[in-house]
Amino acid sequence: MKNIEIKTTQNVVLAYELAELRDRIVAFLIDIVCMGAIIGLLSFIGYAGFYLEGTMATAFGVLLACIFLFYSLAFETLNNGQSLGKMAMKIQVIKINGGKATSADYAARWVFRMIDIYFSLGGIASILVASSVKAQRLGDIVATTAVIKLVPKVELSLADILTIKSKENHAVVYLQAKLLKEQEALLIKNVLDRYKKFPNAAHREALSMMAKRLCSVLDVQEAGHDEVQFLQTILHDYVVLTR
Repeated sequence: MKNIEIKTTQNVVLAYELAELRDRIVAFLIDIVCMGAIIGLLSFIGYAGFYLEGTMATAFGVLLACIFLFYSLAFETLNNGQSLGKMAMKIQVIKINGGKATSADYAARWVFRMIDIYFSLGGIASILVASSVKAQRLGDIVATTAVIKLVPKVELSLADILTIKSKENHAVVYLQAKLLKEQEALLIKNVLDRYKKFPNAAHREALSMMAKRLCSVLDVQEAGHDEVQFLQTILHDYVVLTR
């Protein structure tokens, strides 16, 4: 998987997981289905329901063509970088310089969409998204945008926790750790792994929130000065107590 770090206007570095080519293709296909459904329904109402003819029929046809052409531009501009397909796949367009994407940025992506997707049958977009460091197609490069996942993929399982090496003479510190559920233990490991990989302010805050939450749930007075060590100890205790 590809990741990107973005420095916000408040000088906070945020790490995001970039949307994979598969996610973007599925989102595009969902959008095509949605456009087809909208245009098909309006066509039935207009031509079969109201029996539009002549100039009215031509004007209505232009309206339907505009829906097809401006669907993605309208949704991304009005819905914070998400079309219906992107919403379904939980992905979003953002600026890679930390600012807020503008109408001009979405327009730039839309203009190059003709080249990236329609004229090349998706070939140019697929090659660039799969090969570029920031998974950008031409429209993204021009608009300085990227498409990220709103829900990062968690590739942890119980086996990942059980592979944590704990000495046989490991002294359990927090007996309450056995009360944790498997999903909670996985979440702790995920927070630790992400902080070690991206030690920025955002993941540091997530670490602190996790430590405070565990103190509350496990009835621990405080996590101490080293929150990383605290979470690692809780995780080791969980493994020893539940094996």
